Amino acid sequence: MNETPHSLSSARTLWDLVVRRADLTPDRPVLLQDDRALTFGELRARAERVAAGLYDMGVRPGTVVAWQLPTRIETALLSFALARLGAVQSPVIPFYRDREVGFALRESRAEYFAVPGRWRGFDYPAMARRLGAKGVFEAYDTLPDGDPAALPAPPAEGTSVRWIYWTSGTTSDPKGVLHTDRSLMAGGSCLAHALRLSAADVGSMAFPYAHIAGPDYTVMLLLYGFPAVMFEQFALPDALEGYRRHGVTVAGGSTAFYSMFLAEQRKQPGTPVIPTLRLLAGGGAPKPPEVYHAVVREMGVQLTHGYGMTEVPMITMGAPDDTTENLATTEGRPPAGMEIRIVDGEVRLRGEAVCQGYLNPAQTAEAFDEEGFLRTGDLGFLKDSGHLVLTGRAKDVIIRKGENISAKEIEDLLAAHPAVGDVAVVGLPDEERGERVCAVIEPAPEAQQLTLPDLVSYLRAEGLSVHKLPEQLEVVDALPRNETLRKVLKYKLRERYSGTVK
Repeated sequence: MNETPHSLSSARTLWDLVVRRADLTPDRPVLLQDDRALTFGELRARAERVAAGLYDMGVRPGTVVAWQLPTRIETALLSFALARLGAVQSPVIPFYRDREVGFALRESRAEYFAVPGRWRGFDYPAMARRLGAKGVFEAYDTLPDGDPAALPAPPAEGTSVRWIYWTSGTTSDPKGVLHTDRSLMAGGSCLAHALRLSAADVGSMAFPYAHIAGPDYTVMLLLYGFPAVMFEQFALPDALEGYRRHGVTVAGGSTAFYSMFLAEQRKQPGTPVIPTLRLLAGGGAPKPPEVYHAVVREMGVQLTHGYGMTEVPMITMGAPDDTTENLATTEGRPPAGMEIRIVDGEVRLRGEAVCQGYLNPAQTAEAFDEEGFLRTGDLGFLKDSGHLVLTGRAKDVIIRKGENISAKEIEDLLAAHPAVGDVAVVGLPDEERGERVCAVIEPAPEAQQLTLPDLVSYLRAEGLSVHKLPEQLEVVDALPRNETLRKVLKYKLRERYSGTVK
C-alpha cells in the first residue's frame, strides 16, 4: 500500500485512522515503553478485544466513560477501544484529586470510571468510592477482554461529541471542553505537517496521556507511521535512559521541559545529552526568546514552539525551516483552515480544530462571538508573514497608575539574566498604584542572590520603560506549577504575595 499522510488524514474517525495505518504498516511499532513495544497492527487488534470486553460490561455507543490513568500503553489501548465503540470519553489528569475528579464525574454524568488501582502512593479506587463513582474498574496492567465478533459496527462519522476534556482548575471549577474525533484529528494533523516529521523519527510522550496533547500526538504517529516512547513518570535525569535506549529524535512538551533538558545538558557541555535528538518541540506555555537561543546554542538541536489550548489543541506551530527570528519570537503560523482574528488585541479563533463548546451552555455562549470565533483571552498580533506573536494574557496585563504593562515583556527580559532560572511577573493590589509589579524568581543553579536594585538596574540597561520596572522581588526555590505541561500557576503567586507590602 502507498497511502500518504495526506490521504490518511481524510479518515472520518479516529478508528478509521487506526485501521488505515494498521493496514499500511502493521508490523511497525507505534508505542514504546521500557522494554515493551506495541505495533500498529497490535494496536488495532488489541483495542478491538478491549472494546469487546467493554461492550460485555455494558458500554455502548454514546456511553460516558471517564478514565484517570497514567501514560501507559494500556491507557492508549483503552482510549482507542472506546473510540472503536463510539463511547464518549472523559479523560481526567492523574494528579487531580477528590474536588476536581468529583466535579468531572458529576458534570459529565459518567457511567463508568477507569482507575489505575494504587499508583504513586495514592489509592484511586478508594477515592472513587468516596465520590460514589459508578462502574469503577481498574485498567493498569489488565484490561477488559472479549470477542470482537460481537461488536457493533464502528462509528460512521467523526462530528459527534465523543470527548470531554477538562481545563486546568485554578480558582474556580474546571470547564468541560467538548471535542469530536474530527477536531482532535485536525489538531494532530496540523502538528504533524508543521513539524515536518517522517517515518524515520522517534517521538516521546513525557506528558499525561489524559491531556489534550495525548490524542494530538497519537494522531501524528498514525499519520506518519513512526513510534513514540511513553514515560509513565517523567523526571530528569532518570528518564534520559529511555530517550537514549529508543533513539528519540523529537522530544519536548513545553517551556519547562526545554529548561529541564538544558539543565541536564549544562552538566556535560559539548556532549549531547541525547545523541539522537534533533528537535525539541512543544507549546502550552510562553517561551522566552533566550530559551530558544540557549537550546540551539548549547544542545545543538532545533526548537519549534507552538500555541494551543484544551479548547484548540493546535493553533499555530513553528516550522523547522522558519527564520531564527520567527522561531525565537513568535508562536509560528496557523495551518490551513485555522482562522485567526485579532479583536481589540485579543486572539480569536475559528476552524475545524476548535472545540464544540463547553458542557455548560452558558460558558459556550460567553466564549464564542457572534461570528463563531472563540475568544481565547490571549493577547497578540499577526506579523505580515502570518506568524503570531503573543504578548500575554488579558488577565496578565498589569494596570499600574492607569498604564498597561505586559508581564510577558518583563519576563522575557529577565529570562536572559544569568542568575535567573525561571521567572513569573504578576500584578499585586496596591492602594496607591492600583497594581504594583512583582517579579518572582526561581534562581539558576549556583547563582548569586539577586536583589531588587540588581534587577532594576539590569532592566534599565535593557531599555525597559521606568513605569514597567518591578517594585517587588520575591525569590523562591521553585515556582508553583501544574502537573500537566508544568505551567506556572500565577494565581498562587498572587494569593501568596498580595498581602505583602514592599
